[in-house]
Parts: sequence; structure tokens; C-alpha cells
Amino acid sequence: MTEPKALKPGWRRVNFGDVVRLSKARSQDPLADGIERYVGLEHLEPGDLRIRSWGSVADGVTFTSVFQPGQVLFGKRRAYQRKVAVADFSGVCSGDIYVLETKDAQVLHPELLPFICQTDAFFDHAVGTSAGSLSPRTNWTSLAEFRFSLPALPDQPNCVAALKVAATNADSFAALADATRALTKSAIMDFFSRSDFPWKWEPVGKLGDVQLGQQKHPKYEAGIAPKPYLRVVNIGDGDLVLNDIKSMDFVGRDFTKHRLRHGDILVTEGDLVSPFNVGRAAIFRGEIDDCCVQKSLIRFRPHPPMQSEYALAAFRFLRYAGHFARAASTTTVSHLVANKFERVLMPIAPAEQQQELVDLLADLSAAEKRAELRMRQATDLRRSMEQAVWG
Repeated sequence: MTEPKALKPGWRRVNFGDVVRLSKARSQDPLADGIERYVGLEHLEPGDLRIRSWGSVADGVTFTSVFQPGQVLFGKRRAYQRKVAVADFSGVCSGDIYVLETKDAQVLHPELLPFICQTDAFFDHAVGTSAGSLSPRTNWTSLAEFRFSLPALPDQPNCVAALKVAATNADSFAALADATRALTKSAIMDFFSRSDFPWKWEPVGKLGDVQLGQQKHPKYEAGIAPKPYLRVVNIGDGDLVLNDIKSMDFVGRDFTKHRLRHGDILVTEGDLVSPFNVGRAAIFRGEIDDCCVQKSLIRFRPHPPMQSEYALAAFRFLRYAGHFARAASTTTVSHLVANKFERVLMPIAPAEQQQELVDLLADLSAAEKRAELRMRQATDLRRSMEQAVWG
């Protein structure tokens, strides 16, 4: 939202604080005031205007900021997380959430406000005016100075309608992608819960080669090209996440030992949050040349005739069902060290049924990727429409 050369007839440049009010409503005893739900920053999802989860005031809460249906909740702490939502129920919220509302509906349509708060320019302003290192926060005085182009009042309902359609479209494809992921998990759990197979349970270490990743060297040697490597953040639930790849030096060390091959499975060895996140797995399919893994990952290379796709499905089951969590050593950080990983028992189904599972999961994966592609396209369209309104 840079200063435009010319505005449409009836449009004008305003400060956010000229048309938006910060709600000061408070409740010192929410439960006695009949308030049942509370919302923290953890309940707001980036890019999602719906509030889909909340806590119960009856379970105990110290929040006092009151919000009502239709008001906008904006996460002022770590604004780069882009947490904005429209309340469809009343409750109390964290002090790190601003409760915003239109000052005058005859100046700013209330339903246009959340879309203003979702623009890149608004977030850029909020992040740029945040203070603090570990937990930066923006303040109302700074937000109130944000300038944007306010549509003429007769144009605002059309803007709202167009932006709602774009948002609903993006939300629908996001829900479809979530549904396909849930269906995949359900298919895996159902398969490994079947009792009509002559199951065999074998230690992971007998079914493939297990290798812990390489410790990252702190310095590079001049003239030696570092090698790309994968980390915990690159391992999704079944798929690699390749948007942030680092490199490490292998001078004086055996790169061949750690070089990845097509079909290798990478398993997360540790997790700061929960032992149930340990053992997240994905297949390397040769996406990056001369790639290796960091020490925080375990590489599993299945012995023939086991397919990598079946081994991956089995690992996902073992994580979902808590087998990896029970094998992990838990102190401050949960660790599934390589020798414990090797002793975990893996369920082995008959070959024909293994292939059926692999084929089913391939179909579900393709459906999930199509849904994610449509979701990205819908999100891009939504941003284009925002630009068309305010650009």
C-alpha cells in the first residue's frame, strides 16, 4: 500500500487509527460474567480468519480482555506470524491480542476491517514497528499510524463480497488438503490394525541399513565446495520440505558414507516439543545432488525386497501409534537414538498387501498435492484481489 499516484473517486487516504478503535472492554472475573471461552495466540492460525479452537474459562485463565462477535483479533506479539481472526462468539483473550473494531460503520464497513489487517502492507508495518528481540511486539500507537486507501462507502460492500469469495475459495481448498492428509493417516492406521494378515514384526535394524547423520563442521575450508544437507525442519509428515537448504563442509571426512540415495528414508531423531513428534519420516527421491543429512536425522536404507514406500508407511504408523515415543529417551529433549531406533519392531505384511497399501497411498498423495496446488492458486488469487482493491 504505497502512496498511490491517484485514488478512485470517493476514495481517500486515512490513518488506521482514524477509522479503527482498540477495544478496552475488560472482565476481572470472566466466569462470573458468564464468559465460557478464551482465546490465546496458540488458537489463532496464520492466514485463517476463522477461530477454530479455544480454551475453557472454567479450566482457569488470567485473561481479562473481552471480545464480542464481529470484532477482529490481531496478534500483536510476533506479528510476522500473521495471526488475524474474526470472532464469531464472545470470550476473553490474551493480552498479546488486540481487539479491534470499526469506529463508525458509515465510514468503514465492519466486514472490511479483517481484510485490511490481512494485507502485506499492514503486516509489514506491524513487524516494522515491533520492539523486542526474543518476543517482539507492536503497539497500538504505531498501528494507528498505518496509512491505507479507504474505499468510498458505496464501494465497500462490493470489496467485501469479492474478498470474501476469494477467502472462502482459499479456505475450501485448505480444508480439502487437510481432509486428504487426515484420510491418509486413517488409511495407514486402518491397514496396520488389520488382523487378517500373517503379520511379522522385525527389528528395524534387520530390515535395512541405519546411519546417523553427520555432525555439522563449524568452518569451511577455502576452495572446497560445501555439500547440501537436510535437517529436522526439512522433514514433513511423509514429504520433504525443501524451501530452506543449508550446506556443510566435508573436508577430511567420509562424504560417501553420508551421501543420500534415491529411496532413502530420513527419520527425525529428536524433538523439543513432544516425544510424539520424534520419528517423523520422509523419503529422499534424489531432489538434490550430492546431498547428505545432519546428525539430528537418521537415514534408513531398506534391504530388498522391501519398498521404501512401504517402510515409510510403517514408520508413520509407528509414530502415530506411539511406538517411537515409547522408545525415545526423554529429558529436556526427546531423542530416538540410532541404537534404540534399530531395536524398534516394524510390522511386515505379506508382499501383495504391501503393494496394495503403497498404491493406495500413492493415490492419496497425488490427491493431496492437487489440493495443495489449488490452495496455493486460490491464495495467490486472493492476494491479487487484495492488490486490486488497495493497489
